[in-house]
Amino acid sequence: MQATKFIWQQGKLIPWQDATTHVLAHGLHYGSAVFEGIRFYKTKDDTAIFKLTEHVDRFFYSTKQLAMPMPYSKKQIFDAIVETVAANEVESGYIRPLAFYGYGWMKLVPDANTPVEIIIACWPWGKYIAQDAIDMATSSYIRIHPKSTVANAKISGHYVNSILAGLAIKNTPYHEALLLDAEGYVAEASSSNIFIVKNGALITPAVGTILEGVTRATVIEIAKHYGIALTETKFIRDEIYTADEAFLTGTAVEILPIKSLDDRIIGTGKVGPITKKINTIFQAIVHGEDPAFKQTLTHIPPKGANR
Repeated sequence: MQATKFIWQQGKLIPWQDATTHVLAHGLHYGSAVFEGIRFYKTKDDTAIFKLTEHVDRFFYSTKQLAMPMPYSKKQIFDAIVETVAANEVESGYIRPLAFYGYGWMKLVPDANTPVEIIIACWPWGKYIAQDAIDMATSSYIRIHPKSTVANAKISGHYVNSILAGLAIKNTPYHEALLLDAEGYVAEASSSNIFIVKNGALITPAVGTILEGVTRATVIEIAKHYGIALTETKFIRDEIYTADEAFLTGTAVEILPIKSLDDRIIGTGKVGPITKKINTIFQAIVHGEDPAFKQTLTHIPPKGANR
């Protein structure tokens, strides 16, 4: 990962290498942290952050689930993210806001003596997975049960589930793992949501056991706006095997076609027409080329402009 100039920490920009925290930070030991992954893109005229408002809203929703007393408002975090991207002068890349319980209380449940710390970093980041279409395997690990956590919050500790699924396919031909839920229905990949295409219509798992991804929501908006049929429902893994097309969605992976699952080729094994159409529209949106979705972009003021 390429270092940039500054990280925003506790209200101010500091040099990247100076952003530190105590080794006894509560979040480091117990996973009591929440984060967001946000992309920003080079458009024709400037750099723009995609769906910043939605990401900040989910960030605060997640902090609420861990009863974090946030020291900053939504507007302050929104402005701090813009400030961080502008200060680092990166044209396109990835933003990571993180809120965590810091050093001050080592019992399991945080209390008033456990401070909340906030950092915001950004860096250049291209494709998360280099392949044009990926091979997946169903994981032996299931998606965290919704009655054991708040499944739609982006809590750092949840990602141990994803790490284990990823480690299980390390050094195999597979690029990603598919997690089922406790009832055996399709949930999501280790770090992204999934869609399938059947007879020209999109199908995606219903909310309940999944993280409600911002890119997932964007694909649903695209489908509605451009007249592509879509259903949110429970479905089993066999529906993927027999699908015409399938793809993943997420801030990191964007729109990522799936070639196979468990060594079974999906459709023709090539990027299908619906997947290609969705990706073309998505790329136009994030690069500021689709006027119907222009409100989804937060433009970064040029260097030297008043912010």
